[in-house]
Amino acid sequence: MAGSSEEKGFDLRDKIFLNKANKRRQYSYKDSHRRWSDGWSSVNEDRVQIERSLVHEGVKQRRFFTEEECEIIEKKIDEVVNLADKGAYKVHSVDRAPLRNKYFFGEGYTYGSQMDKKGPGQEKLYAKGDVDPIPEWVRELVEKPLVKHKLIPEGFINSAVINDYQPGGCIVSHIDPAHIFDRPIISVSFMSDSALCFGCKFSFKPIRVSEPVLSLPVTRGCVTLLSGYAADEITHCIRPQDIVKRRAVIILRRVLPDAPRLEPELPCEPVSSVQDRLVIKRKRSPSPNKIPSKVVKMDKLSVQSMIVETIETKRIIECSSSEQIDINQVSTLEVNKPSDVNRSSEIIVPDERKPKSTEPSTFFSRRLVIPPKPSRQVFISNSRKSV
Repeated sequence: MAGSSEEKGFDLRDKIFLNKANKRRQYSYKDSHRRWSDGWSSVNEDRVQIERSLVHEGVKQRRFFTEEECEIIEKKIDEVVNLADKGAYKVHSVDRAPLRNKYFFGEGYTYGSQMDKKGPGQEKLYAKGDVDPIPEWVRELVEKPLVKHKLIPEGFINSAVINDYQPGGCIVSHIDPAHIFDRPIISVSFMSDSALCFGCKFSFKPIRVSEPVLSLPVTRGCVTLLSGYAADEITHCIRPQDIVKRRAVIILRRVLPDAPRLEPELPCEPVSSVQDRLVIKRKRSPSPNKIPSKVVKMDKLSVQSMIVETIETKRIIECSSSEQIDINQVSTLEVNKPSDVNRSSEIIVPDERKPKSTEPSTFFSRRLVIPPKPSRQVFISNSRKSV
């Protein structure tokens, strides 16, 4: 018993010692991990600072649009929106999304869900003429001041886009395709203040945005030019939390002459011409043994001409009295009273296609079904016969 108690005491002391050693190991691991994480965070902060300075080098901002000029331009933007709502622009000139609409002028290109093949470098310009030309007021009120202040050379711009954001609207992180657009990329802000963010990552359902590398304030009337690292090496976006009021941006760019372009679409026929070429559906007979027929309306002269044509082609005429008259035995066929034939008689003309029956007398037959008249008389071989 005593030996067993000593063994228990020895085991207990070992457990206490081991627990203390494990705690020391845990503390040392936590301390080293803390020191490692602190060192990594300092390295990460240095990297962010370097990247932030590179973005600043590729960004230029100017503000020379006055309050009155902004109001005039904003009225013109409202006119564009109203014209688009009335359907005045071409299909590829307008791109609508929740809380954000885009209006393309001069040149438009495929992006996002519009692309057949996804991925960077797959964007293509629309065919020439698929997008409306740049409005004259954009040239006069927006482009000329930029040329005057020597931000861009004259004739540099051949593409203009108006982005209209509602509160909570956004545009996800992206880089303007370098194989389509030259640098710099110019944007002019109107209607309210906002921010242009760099290096964000978006997640959806619900929409969430990571912290940006740089959040660049853009005020009303501010001109922003992107080039170098800011345009080519890091994404930029508009976050939903940065749009608290309606905001409009005019983006001016130059499309490269060798940019890939979609093939022009085949012209669509007008709806009226398509309807004119519709084939009349054939009226099916309730009996499967009968040949399907087309029902047409014919006047008196058409009935008479059809009778003459039937005689000349030596077909078989079936009257409503179920009596058949062989054309080979008919020398003349005449209707004594033209009034007996209604001006809108219904004539059933079967399709001239070979029926399943093998009787030679019924091949390619043409039948005229005319309502019987008591006074109608038919002359056969110069002999009178009442029908």
